[in-house]
Amino acid sequence: MAQKTIRIGTRDSELALWQAHTVQKQLQDLGYKTEIVAVKSDGDIILDKPLYELGITGIFTKTLDIAMISGKVDIAVHSMKDVPTALPKGIVQAAVLQRANVFDILVHKGNTDFLNSEATIATGSLRRQAQWWNKYPKHTVVDLRGNVNTRMQKLKDNDWNGAVFAAAGLERINLKPKDFINLDWMIPAPAQGAMVIVAMENDNFTIEAVSQLNDVETEICTHIERQFLRTLEGGCTAPIGALASYNEDDDTIDFKGVLLSIDGKQKLETDKKVDISEWKKLGFNSAQEILNNGGSELMAEIKSQLKK
Repeated sequence: MAQKTIRIGTRDSELALWQAHTVQKQLQDLGYKTEIVAVKSDGDIILDKPLYELGITGIFTKTLDIAMISGKVDIAVHSMKDVPTALPKGIVQAAVLQRANVFDILVHKGNTDFLNSEATIATGSLRRQAQWWNKYPKHTVVDLRGNVNTRMQKLKDNDWNGAVFAAAGLERINLKPKDFINLDWMIPAPAQGAMVIVAMENDNFTIEAVSQLNDVETEICTHIERQFLRTLEGGCTAPIGALASYNEDDDTIDFKGVLLSIDGKQKLETDKKVDISEWKKLGFNSAQEILNNGGSELMAEIKSQLKK
C-alpha cells in the first residue's frame, strides 16, 4: 500500500507554525511523508473581545477541529493548554510531546522598581490576572490579546510596566528578551509548556505514526492537570492553575493546584506528593478537595460574574 502523506493542520501564527514544523521533522525522521496546511483561527482574528467573553472553550482549536472533521487535514498540533478538556466527537489525543519550560515569565522594560509600588501589568488570562492581584493587590491589570508577536509589540507600544507570557512560547521562537523575571510562584495553566497532537479516531495509520512521538512522563503529568481542571469545570473560563511533576528518585508525583476568585482575593490551593501508582485519580481527588473546601461556592460566583 502506498504510504499516505500526513497533512498537519496548524494556525498561521509564528508559534503555531514552529510547533507544526517540529512535529513534521519528527515524523519525517521516522520516515513518514508530511505536508503542512495553515488554517486561520477565529482566536487570532477576533482581537477586541477577551477570550472568556467569546463563550467558546477552545477558540484556537475549533477551526482546526473543523478542518480535521471535514477531511482537509489529518492531524492538528496545539499548545496543550489551549485545548478543551473534552475533545470533539471523533477526535482523539494521539501524542503529547516532551514538555518544555512550564512557567510564566514577566517581560519588563529594564526597571523592576514597580514591583514595590504602583504598576500596570498586561495579560489576557484570568489565571495570571488573579494570581498577580493576589500577590500585588495595588497593581492595575489590563487585557492583552493576540498571538505572542502581537502581544510583545503591544507591550513595546504601551506604557505598561510589564506583561506576563508563557516562557515556552517565547523560547520556542527565540523571542525571550533579556529583561524578564521567572514567575516561579505563579502556578501555570494546566498542560502549559506541552504540545499535543490530535487525530481522527478512525485513522489508524496516522494514530500509529503519531503515537511514536508520545512522551509518557508528559502525558501523565498533563493528564493529572487537565483532570483537575475538568473536575473544577474550568474550561477556559476560571482562574485555575495546576502543575504535576514526576520525581525519578523516589517514583513520586508532586501536584500543586489552585483556584482563585477573579479579583485574586480568595485563593484555594492544594499541594500533594503521591506515589506514581496513584496518578490516575490525583487530579480528580485534588479538585474534589478544593470543591469541598469552598471551591463549589467560588466556582458558582465566578460563573455568575462572567455571565454579566
